Amino acid sequence: MTAPTRTAPPVARPALRLTVVPTPQPPLQERTPLRLVEPDRAIPRPVHRPGPPPRQAITGMPADEFGPVRSTRADLPPAVEAGHRLVRTTLEALAGRRPLAHVRDLTSPGIYAALVGGRRPAWCAEGSAPLVVGRMRVCEPVDGVAEISAVAHRGGRAHAVAARLEGIDGRWRCTVLQVG
Repeated sequence: MTAPTRTAPPVARPALRLTVVPTPQPPLQERTPLRLVEPDRAIPRPVHRPGPPPRQAITGMPADEFGPVRSTRADLPPAVEAGHRLVRTTLEALAGRRPLAHVRDLTSPGIYAALVGGRRPAWCAEGSAPLVVGRMRVCEPVDGVAEISAVAHRGGRAHAVAARLEGIDGRWRCTVLQVG
């Protein structure tokens, strides 16, 4: 005869509780939405919603009192020209053919600091073959923002360059740069 097998009694789970979770949107039909949340679990964070667009310059007031002002597409030069200038100047500075200070006005302070203190790509810093910037693509996903990608050729090899330009104070400034 076999002995009866013992099974552990089922573990009782605490009942679900209702918790009011504030959301960034106005409530639907004047009520705060309720969500079911299990006990001892973190309440989920609301979905990120972008805030209002950046403020524009106030007419009649000097812009330098309020800091940098975002520029619209109508206030900016063509993004293709700014992209070519940025890529060519940056690659020549990384290759040692011009001082890095020439890039300062084209980039944000963080990008400039990274270029000054960072390691230069070996294909950029070594060799004497000419550096040729090939085809460039420009995409403007939002008014006052341009994303560029380019191909740089040196010594028979191709390398990718990508950057994000933002319109600040009536000119394009590089806020993200990747040289591969």
